[in-house]
Amino acid sequence: MLNILYRDERMIVIDKPSGLIVHRSVLDWHETRFALQLLRDQIGQHVYAVHRLDKGTSGVLVFALDKDAARSLSQAFEAQDMDKRYLAVVRGWPAESGRIDHALSRRYDDAEKRHDLARGEAQAAVTDFQRLATIELPVMVERYPVSRYALMQLTPHSGRRHQLRRHMKHIAHPIIGDSTFGKGVHNRYFAEHLGAARMLLHCSALTLPHPDDGHLLQLHAPLSGEFAHLVKRMNWQDSLGTGSIKPAALQSEP
Repeated sequence: MLNILYRDERMIVIDKPSGLIVHRSVLDWHETRFALQLLRDQIGQHVYAVHRLDKGTSGVLVFALDKDAARSLSQAFEAQDMDKRYLAVVRGWPAESGRIDHALSRRYDDAEKRHDLARGEAQAAVTDFQRLATIELPVMVERYPVSRYALMQLTPHSGRRHQLRRHMKHIAHPIIGDSTFGKGVHNRYFAEHLGAARMLLHCSALTLPHPDDGHLLQLHAPLSGEFAHLVKRMNWQDSLGTGSIKPAALQSEP
């Protein structure tokens, strides 16, 4: 059962779990479960996807309930007429705050998971970041006797494919659990020793204009499951606002 965050006659918003794709894709041809189909079956009504989250990313995901609302919401996402906030755990300690202004190419070979993204015309891409908390673990994951990680808030100002994942890799602080742009040795450490086998990227907040009258909707998805347990294990919960972590009794993972 998908967790519904908001619903009215024109749109419905869910908290997408990590590991679930939004709709059928040639890149995930083997998948049999899709958020769009599950939500349609759950509410007994056709729904329209107006944006997407990567399979490994959890959090706020918006669907329209009619074609006109789908058109309006899709245009808002295309124009970036909204505010999006993500939480992520990354390798290392980035600066306390900053802006990544780095154009991203439109194409890459996902099947071979190539990291050379130079092919295709590059498009402008901007991401702001803020470091919320840090930790230094006394373990040698790579070549150093200690390993550093940080909890980040990421705010994209453009909507390029895999923008946050590619931007964090660009500044040498890849997102933990990212099998394409991250570092396998850190991903394995978190999966095997810290109980976090998923990609640690979560869309925690989204503000967008309603398709009826344009009034701003503020949507929030608290952390849950593996991500929430990790934040508590790292003693990072005080760096997040009240309500940013779902109560333990209500947490669930797919």
